[in-house]
Amino acid sequence: MKRLVFFLALFFFGLALEAQTSPAPTVAQAEEFMNKAEARLAELSIKVNQATWVHDNFITEDTEALAADANDENTAVTTELVEQAKRFEGLQLPPELARKFKLLKLSLTAPAPKDPALRRELTQIAASLESDYGKGKYCRKPDDCLDITSIENIMGASRDPNELKDLWTGWHKVGVPMRQRYVRFVALSNQGAREIGFKDTGAMWRSNYDMPPEAFSADLERLWQQVRPLYLSLHAYVRSKLMQKYGPQLVPPDGPIPAHLLGNPWAQEWENIFPLLGLPENSGVDVTALLKAKNLDPKGMVKYGENFFISMGFAPLPQTFWERSLFVKPRDRDVVCHASAWDIDNKDDLRIKTCLQIRDVDFVTVHHELGHNFYQRAYKHQPFLFENGANDGFHEAIGDAIALAITPDYLHKVGLLEKVPEGDNDIPQLLQQALDRVAFLPFGLLIDQWRWKVFSGEVTPADYNKSWWDMRLKYQGVAPPVARGEADFDPGAKYHVAGNVPYMRYFLAHILEFQFYRALCQASGYTGPLHRCTFLGSKEAGAKFNKMLEMGQSKPWPDALEVLTGERQIDGGALLEYFAPLKKWLDEQNKGQKVGW
Repeated sequence: MKRLVFFLALFFFGLALEAQTSPAPTVAQAEEFMNKAEARLAELSIKVNQATWVHDNFITEDTEALAADANDENTAVTTELVEQAKRFEGLQLPPELARKFKLLKLSLTAPAPKDPALRRELTQIAASLESDYGKGKYCRKPDDCLDITSIENIMGASRDPNELKDLWTGWHKVGVPMRQRYVRFVALSNQGAREIGFKDTGAMWRSNYDMPPEAFSADLERLWQQVRPLYLSLHAYVRSKLMQKYGPQLVPPDGPIPAHLLGNPWAQEWENIFPLLGLPENSGVDVTALLKAKNLDPKGMVKYGENFFISMGFAPLPQTFWERSLFVKPRDRDVVCHASAWDIDNKDDLRIKTCLQIRDVDFVTVHHELGHNFYQRAYKHQPFLFENGANDGFHEAIGDAIALAITPDYLHKVGLLEKVPEGDNDIPQLLQQALDRVAFLPFGLLIDQWRWKVFSGEVTPADYNKSWWDMRLKYQGVAPPVARGEADFDPGAKYHVAGNVPYMRYFLAHILEFQFYRALCQASGYTGPLHRCTFLGSKEAGAKFNKMLEMGQSKPWPDALEVLTGERQIDGGALLEYFAPLKKWLDEQNKGQKVGW
């Protein structure tokens, strides 16, 4: 640790010396400063990626300490670079250089105080919260302990409301020990954000979208109001079918849906309850059955995802991807099973970390995570601070746009489906998609709406859990199956809260993916109903896609969006076009039923 402090002191002494030699800074000095800063940050990012990869794959006190050390060093250097960069404020810079200075200031998701002891405290808390989540288990009996993967599996298949309630309650206990540390984490992060010029950490996060924070909040409300009627129609239909299954005592006909009955520990995606929704048996295509019929292993599923990108003209993944990725949960240790994509060296060391099972949802996950990897490789020639998505929603939407093209026609072309179903009844397919993508929208919106209020102080620690469920009710129309209080910390039962990963990206992605998908369909020459399109094998679509991907974050995101779609605004129109037949059908089914809660 003493050596680290010594080398950091030398590094910053050199930067400070430069600052003292020129009282009136020049553009040339700003460029030199930024070149050195990017080189240092690129070097540190590799160290952080390696330490975090090891920690997430081997969760121990030692690896937690190593990850905390790496993140602490990165936070220290970034914080000091932001401080040093202040000397160039007010200087007229070329647009590209000015953008780098802006992105440098926004580069930490957990800005830390300058005080080394406080900074160290923050990084240790952050590492411990993520570890708690990764090690989290619910023990029904002393010899029957379930991790989150097992809980997801059972909740996806069980139709026993008592078992579902028990599992839901058991998993949500994982957040309880996090509560006080999270309060402290918020205070420290806010202090760091204020020291670099932001009102709080939430305001800093909202500043990362090439518009003022207030304008971004208004844009989110515009998008939500666009898609909300579709969500309300889906919610009403699902509620009526669950009431038929479980009875009005458990599922009120005009109230919120109990959160444990939606096939998922967080009630964020509802595809697992599709069999309960009253469609004819065997309607739609059972992708899980198709995958199992092929006797695929997890690597085989990933190969299908890779081959989709290759068919569009992208180069295959490097051999090291197959050697270094984690595809299944190890039996001998705790890992962070939440799926993620990695670019360890910011060039070609691409990996995914997953706990794949042979099922439809994981087939989509494969395409989603590979979207990150192909995006990372496309922008690897950009300067370090531009090696990122145009905004974080873009990064999440890339693979999901590909996953939308997993249509019956695609499944037939790749040999998974013997024959494309005849007829024009697309409702089963659309309903399955809506249970995944439309059901998610309010959940994707509310996570950060809650956190922004926490960071701003509008929600105080005394009301963390109450405000969480107030927002779950307001946006999702769901309610907890058992009484909740402030001794609980239910937000911590969601990885992205424990892991401090901004979440609004997923709301944006679930809208952007349809814009990307429609643009790729058009580029491929497809002219039929949007929801039936697949662009497998279209080099034209691939070339247009890659042109956007290789821009990284070098330009404001509207410029990148325009390259692919011709549009400069994130808009729900493509999503609504995709689901238009379903919306009409849902409204017919809901006649005489209350919509809303």
